[in-house]
Amino acid sequence: MGNIKLSYEIIFIDDASPDDSWKVLNQIRKKDSEHVKIIRLTRNFGQHNALMCGFAHVKGDYVVTLDDDLQNPPEEITKLLKKIEEGYAVVYGEYVLKKHSTYRNVGSSLVQYLYKKIFDVPGNLTSFRIIRKQVIKGLLEYTKNYTFIDGLIAWQTRNIGYVSVSHIERKKGTSGYTISKLIILSVNMLTNFSIFPLQLATIVGFIMSLLGLVMTLFIIFKKLFYGIPVTGFASTIVTITIFSGTQLITIGLIGEYIGRIHLNVNNKPQYRIREII
Repeated sequence: MGNIKLSYEIIFIDDASPDDSWKVLNQIRKKDSEHVKIIRLTRNFGQHNALMCGFAHVKGDYVVTLDDDLQNPPEEITKLLKKIEEGYAVVYGEYVLKKHSTYRNVGSSLVQYLYKKIFDVPGNLTSFRIIRKQVIKGLLEYTKNYTFIDGLIAWQTRNIGYVSVSHIERKKGTSGYTISKLIILSVNMLTNFSIFPLQLATIVGFIMSLLGLVMTLFIIFKKLFYGIPVTGFASTIVTITIFSGTQLITIGLIGEYIGRIHLNVNNKPQYRIREII
């Protein structure tokens, strides 16, 4: 970038933090009111929805997303900027070595696997990325509640680059991404951007039906050719358990899709702003 001086803005989104985040953000803005904008949401809408709020208020040609835990040093932004200037629409910062806890790494690996399978992309997704304004405009066309930024990006463009960046240990606090939230994120990704769960349910249902037919033929064969009486409740209970479990799983998957349709039809808000300074 040479000696070119770039203009910038910093937008902080307070996703209804239970601590003194809003007070601290006000202090930060007072020190640099020219570059800092702070937005406070009415309740916790989740990371991806909060990002959509930030995207709606950006002005620059490039948008960098950065978590407040600073496990990605802000100094690494220059790497993203240099890479995107090669002509990419989006650039992800890939971690050389992730400094997350073991459970978080396991959960992240699941999300990464599903992401690559669903969207057919080669690289890993991270929350440290730089996006061109044209792509941001496309993302903002999505107004539904269940938001997954990286899925929307994959829908918008395949012109995605990757660059290695540092990832340091968290100095304060704990991650907001618990195991349950990582599982919910995976479910959102599957049900919002893919019909694979329904296809899988259909395949499982077909296999179980075929298995039931084979068991029935086997019992009839034993009775007709060997005269072996069919007795005992154990096999019956096992069979009922298997089939009822399969049915409940299938109904649950269908319910997930129907529930999301219901909430989107009712226009459940993506986010609501309480205050902007």
